[in-house]
This record gives sequence, structure tokens and C-alpha cells, in this order.
Amino acid sequence: MALTDRQRLDWLRLIRSESIGPRTFRALMNRFGGAAAALDALPELARTSGRSIRICSVAEAEREIEALRRCGGRLIALGEPDYPRPLQAIDSAPPLLLVLGRGEVLLRPCVALVGSRNASAAGLKFTARLAQDLGEAGFVVVSGLARGIDTAAHGASLGTGTVAVLAGGLDEIYPPQNAQLFERLIMSGAAISEMPMGWAPRGRDFPQRNRLVSGLALGTVVVEAARKSGSLITARFANEQGRQVFAVPGSPLDPRAEGGNHLIREGATLCAEAAHVIEALAPLLGHGGALPTGLAQPRAGYDPESEYLWDELDLPEISPAPRTVLPPAIAGSDLEPPSEAVGEAEGEGGGDEIRARVLALLGAAPVSLDDLIRASGRSARDVGRLLIELELDGTILRHPGGALSRVMP
Repeated sequence: MALTDRQRLDWLRLIRSESIGPRTFRALMNRFGGAAAALDALPELARTSGRSIRICSVAEAEREIEALRRCGGRLIALGEPDYPRPLQAIDSAPPLLLVLGRGEVLLRPCVALVGSRNASAAGLKFTARLAQDLGEAGFVVVSGLARGIDTAAHGASLGTGTVAVLAGGLDEIYPPQNAQLFERLIMSGAAISEMPMGWAPRGRDFPQRNRLVSGLALGTVVVEAARKSGSLITARFANEQGRQVFAVPGSPLDPRAEGGNHLIREGATLCAEAAHVIEALAPLLGHGGALPTGLAQPRAGYDPESEYLWDELDLPEISPAPRTVLPPAIAGSDLEPPSEAVGEAEGEGGGDEIRARVLALLGAAPVSLDDLIRASGRSARDVGRLLIELELDGTILRHPGGALSRVMP
């Protein structure tokens, strides 16, 4: 199937209309046979359901298509040959994907790497090695362009192919610090979004984005995550989508390891090296990276205390939109959730910020001095001076060979 320009415009108008989510879109297409007919029927349907909805105009849709064209992107419709098959298999697949970069990477088998924005130096090093090894094995690495684990995953897989899934529009890079990484990423990989051009991400957009991260991938690896984090939302989506969930174990003394250790106790596959992921996903590769029939059926049982990811028009044939438990920091925020651990500092601030940054990078697992300096982004002199202070006040431990770890409470 390939849409005409007129059909693509109608599809965009329909999905951008108020209260039209992926499920409503699919139900309307099935009922009326096409987006144009569904748009004509929307006013009467809205009146029947006792509400008024705003319908996206032709001019609005044309402006978005033109904005996407100017930045070098394109729209891929559900069912078209370039639409990623694993994502197509989920029941909340976006009708239209906005794609920037080399769209062909979306057709290769993918693995998602997710984790803490406030990652430890050891976690960043492991993520980079895992992403590089998976890339060399033929997998495309998918992540969300956030700080920490996401950044390490994308950076280490630039040469083999990586996909960034954005919570906002393709022209709204978040966080802004990753703008340069984004430009490098789309040269060899791709960025995708279901959100309109110019859309600045809000807190609730990130969990909605997470279902696409897991939906693109055959498996999702959680490297570091607190018990209440967006990474565990991604793992939950992966589980409900019938995908393999992997977790990297960590010290029980490090709060950043609580989420991964919990997933392992709940049945996730332990991941200590890329071979563990490659071996588990090998049976799927005979399907060309697509999922065998039935594997991607969502599992029932959404939490009644959770929030809907989007508003859907109330039609009898439409099942409810996905729900996900939103941590308070996510649900109540207009921006990306704050870091999962206290002490993340950015920029070139003074001694307190350097101290906070270095302590955030250290955990119970020893890390080499070179890796710590590299991850901190500060000079060896500044880090070395601080480490002396931290060692004297008993905040860190120095191990044989010069490795360092944080004294955990």
C-alpha cells in the first residue's frame, strides 16, 4: 500500500484532530472506509457523543507537511512498505510516523537500550560497549535521546545505525544539549516522532513516546533505573507488546540498580553482555526482524489507577487507550521528568556542581579513574583534586588498581 498525496493529507488531518488517537483512527477508518469520509462524519459523531471536537484544517496539515519537508523529513503511513513491521504489530501503532534521516534503518532488527538519565560512569561505559557490540552483530540501537544511558547508547552506535524516538516534534530537540548528537545521528540513522512539528514535549508525552521505543524493538534492555522511572514504563510496554525484556543487574546498594534488579526478579532476562541479547533474539531473526504471528498481542490488565496516554473519542467499537502509571514527577510536569537520583549537575559551574556531578557518576560498582574523568566532562586536575577531598571525608573508596566507588548508605 502507498498513499497518494491527498490521502496522506487526509490521514494527517484525521490524526491531528482533537480526541483522535491511534485506536479511534483505526476504528473510523474501518467504519467509513477512508480518512476523507471519516473527517466528513466527525461533526455528527461528536454531536452524538455529546461533545464538540476541533478538526484539523487543510491549511494546518499542509503547513506541517511543508515544515517537515523543509527539515528534510517525510511521513510514513501505517501499512506502507517503509513502516517498521514490529511497530506496526502493536495495537496503538501511530497511523503516521514523521521520519528524519535514513529511514531504511527502521527496517532492520532493533534493540532498545534505556535507563537512567543520572547514570553512573560504570553504567555509561557498559551501555556504550553493549550498543557497540549489538551494532556489530547487525542490530539497530533504539533509544529516546535523553541524557545518560540514552546518550551513551546513541553515541556508541552512530557507525552501525541508531534510531532516536522523540517525545516532541522533530524540530524540538530535547534535551537541547543533545542537538549536536542529533545532527550526527540522522546522518547514519534516523529520528522519528508521532507528534506535530513544533510540538514542545510535555511530561506526559514521554511515557507515550516510550511505547514506540519498545514497539520498534524486538527486545528492550534496561541498564540502570530507579524503581519509579520512565525506563520501567518502557519495560512494561515491551512486556505488554510481547517483546523480550532484559535487565542489567547492579549493586543492591545503588538506587539506580533497583529497577533492573526488580525486573530480573519478575522474570526479565539477565543481561551482562551483548551475547545474552543476541542469543535470546536469534530465533526472531529468521523472520527478517519481524515478529511471528501472535507474538506482539498486547496483554490484558491495565492498572485502573493509571492515566490514559491520550484522549479518545467515545465510540462503542474503540477499546480504551493504553494506560500507564505515571510517577508523580512525570504526571505533574510540563517537561521531561527530573533525574532519578539527586545530584546531577550540568554546565560549567563551581566546586559544588563538580562534586555533585562526580558523586552522581559514582556508585557501588568500582569505576576506573579514566572512565570517571571522561564521563564527568571535566579536567583531570579538577576531578583529581575533588577525589582527594572525597576520599579524606570517607565519601568514596579507592580499590586496588586505582578504581573508585561511592560509599553507599
